[in-house]
Amino acid sequence: MERWLVLVVRVPAEPSRHRVAVWRELRRIGALSLGRGTWAVPDVPGFASGVSRVDELAQRGEGEVVVLDAVGRDDQDTARLAALFTADREDEFREFLADCGKYDIKIDKHVRNSKFTMAELEEEEQSLDRLRRWHRDLKARDVFGAPSAAEAEQQLNHCAERLADYTEQVFRALHQM
Repeated sequence: MERWLVLVVRVPAEPSRHRVAVWRELRRIGALSLGRGTWAVPDVPGFASGVSRVDELAQRGEGEVVVLDAVGRDDQDTARLAALFTADREDEFREFLADCGKYDIKIDKHVRNSKFTMAELEEEEQSLDRLRRWHRDLKARDVFGAPSAAEAEQQLNHCAERLADYTEQVFRALHQM
């Protein structure tokens, strides 16, 4: 059976920045919200540093985190937790795919408008780097294999190919002068 860590988080409402910091870290690590102040992550090494960070942030805000080891009572419970966790990853991959589509559209617009400048190229390189970091983080959290993971990898590769083509066009445009 798969093991889980259940985090019961309590942070005073004021000042709210501490609650927000804890919530953001829980979202960043991909924790599954089970209800008010209760979160779960698979008990695998990739989540350990995030759980420690959540605890640290809660303590800064004079709160606390109780971490419990958990398993489903039966295979159905375990499967349900994995399905809920994977559904969250699927949502993230879908958002990632939408951003890859926007990247593709932006490159098309640059080419259509003959915007072959170093400034535009640097901006697109930064955008691709952001996509790569995002994909790396998503992939690390996707311990059960979300359905869109393979498509996300393909789209990231497509974006890299688009940038390589655009780089060639910028290089040609700048060196024809």
